[in-house]
Amino acid sequence: MKKTKIVATIGPASEYKETLRTMIREGMNVARLNFSHGDHAWHEHAIAAVRAAEKEERTHVGILADLQGPRIRTIMPAPLEIVSGEQISVTDRTDGRRSIAKEILLDCPGIVARFAIGHEILIEDGLMRLRVEEVFPDHVVVRVVDGGTIQNHKGVNVPQTDVPLPTLTEKDEKDLRFALGQNIDFIGLSFVRSAQDIQDVRKRMRAILGREKHMPHIIAKIERREAMEHLSEIVIAADAVMVARGDLGIEMDESQVVLFQKRIIAESLRTLTPVIVATQMLQSMITNPRPTRAEVSDVTNAVIDHTDAVMLSGETTNGRYPLESIRAMRAIIERTEESPFDDVRVAPVTEKMSEHVRMVRSAVALAREAQAEAIVAFSASGYTARLLSHFRPERRLLVVTDNPLTYRQLSLVWGVEAFFDEGKKTPGDFVEGMIRRAITHGMFRKGQQVVVVLGGAPGSDALTLVGLHKIV
Repeated sequence: MKKTKIVATIGPASEYKETLRTMIREGMNVARLNFSHGDHAWHEHAIAAVRAAEKEERTHVGILADLQGPRIRTIMPAPLEIVSGEQISVTDRTDGRRSIAKEILLDCPGIVARFAIGHEILIEDGLMRLRVEEVFPDHVVVRVVDGGTIQNHKGVNVPQTDVPLPTLTEKDEKDLRFALGQNIDFIGLSFVRSAQDIQDVRKRMRAILGREKHMPHIIAKIERREAMEHLSEIVIAADAVMVARGDLGIEMDESQVVLFQKRIIAESLRTLTPVIVATQMLQSMITNPRPTRAEVSDVTNAVIDHTDAVMLSGETTNGRYPLESIRAMRAIIERTEESPFDDVRVAPVTEKMSEHVRMVRSAVALAREAQAEAIVAFSASGYTARLLSHFRPERRLLVVTDNPLTYRQLSLVWGVEAFFDEGKKTPGDFVEGMIRRAITHGMFRKGQQVVVVLGGAPGSDALTLVGLHKIV
């Protein structure tokens, strides 16, 4: 069984229950909803379809609501052709006359005041590139570096400019309220700049929900220059992070993206923060039934670097081959994990050294030395499960929890096979019940050994026991 999780974005090619059931069987662990597209009625339908599919498949799937974030866009009454070498005007105001006839209007009030000579303005994923040459109170004059056709409502990146936009736009606020009302499991926060952005959104979520605990996890998307400059604090503040390579490759030198990816994964491992590698992983499968060799290599490299999850976007939203894309990704993951290249020979370093961490590390070592069939754990909050995952055990990692939100959020954590149970029981009772269930389903046989880890009583993070248990 694969241990690296698969996040798949839901769209017209994958929105129906029967398709989703097949996607789950093929290896989808988390369903992503991109709130840059679709209205609330469509998203409600998609969420209901995912929940129905997971119920019929008798498993769990996390749901990620990915907010659009504070993106700058063009406002163009008609398409505008721009030619390399010519000068044009860029403004955020509709009033006033400029000396240059060709003009681009941006939907971000105050952005022009932040531009300086030499700053670059990138439009439509960097296909068109402009460089600021003159600055005026109400507009800037730019030189066209790479020309093309400027269309309405296209995304704009300004890598060197401090963007005067809030963490949550008015649209994001509405989408956040809707998503929280749907009991989703993860919130994707776009264009994160600092840890403060995460703290502000978490505070807003508490205010909306009216409670402190059992909130959706916040996934910080690393896609801006400021995010890389504040990476350590962001990774600590977030519940999970995403290597959003699309905008990251526009904001920064694209030749460095794979190096940023490795740095983000390493930082996440140190802080026990789950990490997703995203964008164009199997891009050619939007139109082709098989991936390119480069795409296979890309997924393989992310698995070897020990990412928790890899993500599909256009491949499963509007591609011709959504099921084949998941099947191909699963096959790459499984073959890589079967190879010696992703093995952990030295226990990964973590900044959170404590008695709890040391006991979990010893449990992983015990499972390896005793050649145990699996590690079986109880984890109320998911913290013990994430700790066990951090040390990348070679054995199966079965985790039971009495918290339904933890159950679904563990869908993103490397190697964890999560189970849900309820009732007033001790951690030991939960684990014993799961072992019996595993025996019934043929996962264990009599005489085999498992390492038992009890992550404290329900509602507690305290570790109470690590021991070797023989199946009888």
